[in-house]
Amino acid sequence: MGSPATNAPRLLALIAIGLAAASAANAKNVATVNATQIFGTVDPAKINDYTEYMAGVNLYDGLTTLDGEGAIVPLLAESWEVSDDALTWTFTLKEGATFQDGSPVEAKDVAWSVDRLLSINQGPANLFEGVLKPGSTTAPDARTVRFQLDKVYAPFLTTTPILFVIDSDLAKEEGGDDEWAEDWIGDNSAGAGPFRLASWERGASMVLGRHDGYHLGWDENSIDEVRFVVTTEEATVKALAASGELTMSSDSQALETYESIGRMDGYRIHSFPTATNFYLKLNHQLPPTDDLNIRKAIAAATDYDTIREALLPGEPLAGPMAPTFADAYLDELEMPSFDLEEAKRLVETSGYADATPIPIEVMYVAGLAFEEEIGLLLKSTLDQIGFDVTLRPEPWNRMTELASDPSTTPAINQVFYGPTYPSPDSFFFPQYDSSAAGTWASMEWLENDEIDALIDEARGETDVDRQNEIYRELQRKLVDMQSDVFLLTQTSQVAMSDCIENFTWVPMQSFEYNFHTMKWACD
Repeated sequence: MGSPATNAPRLLALIAIGLAAASAANAKNVATVNATQIFGTVDPAKINDYTEYMAGVNLYDGLTTLDGEGAIVPLLAESWEVSDDALTWTFTLKEGATFQDGSPVEAKDVAWSVDRLLSINQGPANLFEGVLKPGSTTAPDARTVRFQLDKVYAPFLTTTPILFVIDSDLAKEEGGDDEWAEDWIGDNSAGAGPFRLASWERGASMVLGRHDGYHLGWDENSIDEVRFVVTTEEATVKALAASGELTMSSDSQALETYESIGRMDGYRIHSFPTATNFYLKLNHQLPPTDDLNIRKAIAAATDYDTIREALLPGEPLAGPMAPTFADAYLDELEMPSFDLEEAKRLVETSGYADATPIPIEVMYVAGLAFEEEIGLLLKSTLDQIGFDVTLRPEPWNRMTELASDPSTTPAINQVFYGPTYPSPDSFFFPQYDSSAAGTWASMEWLENDEIDALIDEARGETDVDRQNEIYRELQRKLVDMQSDVFLLTQTSQVAMSDCIENFTWVPMQSFEYNFHTMKWACD
C-alpha cells in the first residue's frame, strides 16, 4: 500500500468521479470539465483570470459577444450607434432577455452594473480609467443605454462583451446595507447568462445549472449542467477519463496526460492555435532584472526549441503580441534564439557582473508539471552563466497576491496571457501601462513614461492605420527593452469526449468555454 501522499491523487480522483456520477443522475447532458486553477471569484466586477472568466461567460451576458472570427456581434443589445465625436455610445437592448429569476433585462441594470464595476474598481475596471466614470452610463428608457465617455477610447466597443450585466433589483434586495452587494454576488449568480451557479465548493468544484429562460434558447442537444473539478493532479484527470466521466480537460495538462487520454476509447485530443502567449515576465523594478543586460541574458539563456518541442506546444513568439491582430502585428521582429555564450557575455557586461553567483527567483504555478520542467531547464542554463536560481512554485492565488507589489513580485515569473477583449490594446494596456500595474498580468512593473504615452495615444486614435503604426512601434520598443522573455504563442490542447461538439476557439480569454454554444452528441 502506498503512503498517504501517493494515495492522495487516487482519492481525489474517486471523489471527483463520484461527484460527476451523482450529477449525471440528475441531469440529461452533463459536461464534466477539469480546471487547474481555482475559481477565485464569480463577481463580474472582480474577475480577471482564465477560470474566473470561464465562470463569467456562462453566468452572465454582456451587451455584445464575439463570433469565431473575433467580430463583435449583438447579445443583450440588438444594435448600437456612436456619435460623430466618438464620445457617446448608444445601445438598444433586445426584447425578451430575462435574468435567472425571470425578471426582464433593462437599461437600468446595465447602468447599475457599469457604475458598480467602476466604483469597486477591480477586475476590468482599469480599462476605463479616465474614460468612463460612475454616473456616465444612463438609461433614458427601459431599452436604451447611453455611455458618455470623457475622452475618445477607440477600443470601447471591443470591451462591451466583458461588461457583464447584473440583475440590479435582486442584488439590491439581497445586498441589504452593502451598497454593491459584494458579499452576496461573490457567492451567488444574478445574471442573464445561459447558466446559474448551482453549487461551489471553493478550491475543489463548481456546478452550473442551466437557466431555462435563457434568451437564446435551448434544444435537446444542449448542455444542461457543467461540473468543474479543480485539480492539478494528472492522475485525477486520467482517472476521470478512464471512468468515462471527463468531458473536457484543461489546456494545461502534461503532454503525457494528453497522450494517455488520446489512446482511450471515446476521446480525442483537440489542438487549436490561440492568441495566448506564454512569457517569462521580468520584474523591471527588482534586482537583478532591473538591468537591461541581465534581462537580455535571461532571454539568450532560454532554450526555446526544447520548451516548444518537448514541454509545451506553441508557435515561436518574437514580441509581446501574437499575430492574431494581423494589421497591427510587427512582422519584422527577429525570433529569439538560444545562445549561451551570448548570455554569458551579457552577464559580464551587466551591472551585476561582480556579484556572481547572482541570486534570482523563478516563480511558477505549483502542481503544473510542464512549468516545473521549464523552471528546471531555465535553472540548468542560468546557473551555468553566473546565476544562483531558486525555483519558487506557488498556488495561483498566491502568485496573484505577490504580483500586487513590485517588492514581492519575483524577478522571473512564468505566466500565460491572452486578450480579454478583441483589440491589440488588450496586449498593451493591461500588461504594460503604469495605471494597470499591480496585477498578475503586469508583473513586469514597467513604469515607463514613453510606453504609457504611446498606449494612451493608440487608445485615443480613431484612424486605424495610424493606430496600427503605434501598436507596431510599441512592439519594437518593448522588445528593445526586453520587457519579457517571449517564449511562445500557445497551441492549446484539450482532451475531449466524443460526446461534446461545437467547441469553437475565439480570440478572447475563456470565451470559447461558453457551454451554451456546445452540443451533446451522445444518447
